[in-house]
Amino acid sequence: MRTPLYKRVLLKLSGEALAGEKGFGLDTETINKIALQIKAISEQGVQVAIVVGGGNFWRGRSGEGMDRTTADYMGMMATVINSLALQDALENIDIVTRVQTAIEMRQIAEPYIRRRAVRHLEKNRAVIFAAGTGNPYFSTDTTAALRAAEIEADIILLAKKVDAVYDKDPHINPDAKKFEELTYLDVLKLELKVMDSTATSLCMDNKIPIKVFSLDEPENIIKVIHGEKIGTYIHGEI
Repeated sequence: MRTPLYKRVLLKLSGEALAGEKGFGLDTETINKIALQIKAISEQGVQVAIVVGGGNFWRGRSGEGMDRTTADYMGMMATVINSLALQDALENIDIVTRVQTAIEMRQIAEPYIRRRAVRHLEKNRAVIFAAGTGNPYFSTDTTAALRAAEIEADIILLAKKVDAVYDKDPHINPDAKKFEELTYLDVLKLELKVMDSTATSLCMDNKIPIKVFSLDEPENIIKVIHGEKIGTYIHGEI
């Protein structure tokens, strides 16, 4: 068996990824497939932390005419729903999992405590960070960058609906250029929609590499862990 390249990873899943082909809500088959990939890398000794978005239920910008802070808090609640669904799928296949929320809700999850999260990871438990940073105006991309820095993750695995980073939307523009490798500054200067600028800057400041890839292909998470050349790799100066 090949040795994984990374000891500790932060897996960022979009809410839409959990919806599968439905585009809204939760698709059990899709969630179970993701859980099996997480189990596979966990069994190889990789410590897995996860941040899940909430776009399959709600996005802050969806609340037209609504107070931005209220809309963002609603989005945080959506990430908790997704986190509990993923926890259930993981524990059904014998992966001990803890959900930690940035907004306290003790009846269903632990409050976020960095030292406790790291201890869970050291015991090879999966840890899911829910409710964003607990603050409005910050995306789950920024949450992923922040938590990756706090737990000293080796890399952020950014699982998306597209197979890499392109200079424009490949679903609309067949001539879109695919990037295999980028620097953080490239992402910021070219205004590529990989992560928001706050998250990208945070990764740059803390030298956290990012791997962007698609979840559509079976076992892509496992392939990335073993260094296969898929998706786009984002890091410091080339």
